[in-house]
Amino acid sequence: MKRIGVLNSGGDCPGLNAVIHGVVGAASQMGIEVVGIKYGFEGLLAPASYRVLTPADTIGILQQGGTILGTTNKGHFISKLGMGTPEEISKGIIENARGTMQQLSLDALVVIGGDGSLTTALQLYRAGFPVVGVPKTIDNDLLATARTFGFDSACAMVVDALDRLQTTAQSHERVMVLEVMGRHAGWIAMWGGIAGGANVILIPELEYDLDKVADFIKQRDADGYKSTLVVVAEGAHLPEGGLSTRSGSAGAEVRLGGIGEIIAQELEVRTGKDTRACVLGHLQRGGQPTALDRIIGARFGVKAVKLAAEGGFGRMVSYDAYRVVSVPIEEAVHQLRRVQDNGEIVETARAIGIHLGQ
Repeated sequence: MKRIGVLNSGGDCPGLNAVIHGVVGAASQMGIEVVGIKYGFEGLLAPASYRVLTPADTIGILQQGGTILGTTNKGHFISKLGMGTPEEISKGIIENARGTMQQLSLDALVVIGGDGSLTTALQLYRAGFPVVGVPKTIDNDLLATARTFGFDSACAMVVDALDRLQTTAQSHERVMVLEVMGRHAGWIAMWGGIAGGANVILIPELEYDLDKVADFIKQRDADGYKSTLVVVAEGAHLPEGGLSTRSGSAGAEVRLGGIGEIIAQELEVRTGKDTRACVLGHLQRGGQPTALDRIIGARFGVKAVKLAAEGGFGRMVSYDAYRVVSVPIEEAVHQLRRVQDNGEIVETARAIGIHLGQ
């Protein structure tokens, strides 16, 4: 193996540059040249958009958020939106990308992405591309891996926000509602909410009753706790059912958002308490990655290069019991990994008095 490509696709994520750092560092030690494909899979389309990466190009990128290669979550390679059924990428697009692989003399392609991007990677592998996957999503919702890089950084941002909201909530004796990312999974809300001292957490996986939440807040008032912190995942269902969405680009994933303001208004009516909503949004995707995400990202990058060198195509790097291993990509993308209603993290929240709306 003489030359491999690396690309990241989908949303940006803290730790992406750490993976690139790991890929380039490991490849260099093995005498393999690395080509960075720019702007996700779109960079594979002629005329190709790429840059050769050397260890000198990765100096200082471990601590940088975002990605030095750029990324996109729309374009010609979209094969899965949300929890929808995968769609076939056109043969013309696949052959165009194959031509770029040949033009650049790439012996392997490392794809760093989440559920949608890895679904695309799986299709390319089945079409004969030498693909290795690396799991990337702040949502931590990929099956077949216990953790994805970016998740810890997103949770750290939630904790910081709750720490700050706590003081203003106490000062004004308010209910503060924090809307966080996670799409159809409640991992960020659960982990960030527990670590940040939330009193109420509402997630997509658990049905909730706002009257019960309101009763809980009133009881807190009666017990002398005049402020309440509520964390709601963007994918939590509306009181009347369905999801709160915003308009987005055609052909892109549905943009979730707005549930926080709706919950705040409903709780204010039900409790009579001054209530405010805060949407954390893309702050969870930006900024410096945590030490954990830097380490996991670098380890994932190194493992991806080793997999490629061993011919382990069609496989994805995976985190399992503190070990970095690999699994078939198809095991990771056939369904999302979501919070279990009887799982340990839910039981932990209940045990320490966090109300889950039930």
